[in-house]
Amino acid sequence: MSADAQSQNRMGTAKMLPLIFSMALPAMFSMLVQALYNIVDSYFVSEVSQKALAAVSLAFPIQNLLIAFGVGTSVGVTSLISRRLGQGRYEEACSAASHGILLGLATSLAFAVYGGFFTRPFFQMFESDPEIVQMGVEYISVCCVFSFGSFVVMMLEKILQATGNMFWPMIFQLVGALINICLDPVFIFGWFGLPAMGVTGAAIATVGGQILSMVFAVVVIVLRPHAIRISFKGFRPSWETIKNIYAVGLPAIVMQAIGTAMTMAMNAILSGFSTAAYTVFGLYFKLQSFVFMPVFGLTQGLLPIMGYNYGAKNKKRLLSALCQGCGIALVIMTAGMLGFLLLPDKLLGIFNASPELLEIGVPALRIICTCFLFAALGIVSSTLFQAVGRGTYSLVVSLMRQLVVLVPAAWVLAQLTGQVGAVWWAFPVAEIFSLAASLVFYQRLYRREIQALGAK
Repeated sequence: MSADAQSQNRMGTAKMLPLIFSMALPAMFSMLVQALYNIVDSYFVSEVSQKALAAVSLAFPIQNLLIAFGVGTSVGVTSLISRRLGQGRYEEACSAASHGILLGLATSLAFAVYGGFFTRPFFQMFESDPEIVQMGVEYISVCCVFSFGSFVVMMLEKILQATGNMFWPMIFQLVGALINICLDPVFIFGWFGLPAMGVTGAAIATVGGQILSMVFAVVVIVLRPHAIRISFKGFRPSWETIKNIYAVGLPAIVMQAIGTAMTMAMNAILSGFSTAAYTVFGLYFKLQSFVFMPVFGLTQGLLPIMGYNYGAKNKKRLLSALCQGCGIALVIMTAGMLGFLLLPDKLLGIFNASPELLEIGVPALRIICTCFLFAALGIVSSTLFQAVGRGTYSLVVSLMRQLVVLVPAAWVLAQLTGQVGAVWWAFPVAEIFSLAASLVFYQRLYRREIQALGAK
């Protein structure tokens, strides 16, 4: 039996819980390493100065936008590949993979243009300190101009994950993250005779890890056999394939990019209180990645399982993946919530936090973490919507969660109370509303499509 047949048979017949763990654990582990990188990167930057930490916090929305386009497009490719494999349409699955690589490169070119010429106005919207603005410009310009490594490796990871291969994507992410961590002090502090480059050095370490990870991934793809074929010999773009990719990918991009709009809006609200307020907000996102990244790794394993069994019209296995995925996500989020409730000062202390940062940050972490359990169910539900080709449902839920409810609630709380501590309650409020929307969409999807699937 071929590697392709074995992989697809496994997603359609293996016991569900062991299958989920075998598919998700490598991604969860690599995501934890990515979260560790986020913490280590900010730790080194905090050793430069509090202004350097503020600059990197302000740069987060642009980094999030870059990731949004990379992950969103690759989610569309993953969904299309897994559905086509479930339907037995192998050549169309291979075509989707080849299209994905070219779409990733085209997107990286657009970010390179932005990074080279248009970054300064963004930082000037939120900060008047010229030193913070300059450090932010230097950091994000490097990340954008050399973003091609990130886009290509993200696409290769998702292409392999769509076929059930979770091992190599894990290795790709590990290579990039570990190289990044090793290069951070070298370029930030100027080891081995190099000049100390501060936040610019952090950016160089970031893109260096991404590019070297991309090179490694390309070598693996070329030299080893895989369940999907990527080839550009005689390649002709198919607008139908591109449309199918972005039917799921575009809502996923917008869903991820909403985080950029949300972060910009929250930074604008919080900057009205102090620089420390928006710095705490940035540090929260670094810390919560330790909780959310494993859940996102879980969804990377769930998405191809759900997509394959939806394509194969296997209702029982589709719903089994959904239910067991929700259970695992709730366990992870409960552990994270307890950590934020019990150890907020220790977590913020990682970043050499000043007394002002601790005063604002400790209650912030304790309040925001109350939304984690609602988020667990919402994230897994969004994965189901993406797997069955209903990315618009995920988009609407994410809009409610990160923009339509969160930002107005934060603004109203800030205006009514004049206290930064009240702003953090907008997070659990938004999660409750978005989970309610997820349940409504799930009921509609079940009645219209899932209920009619064969019960194999």
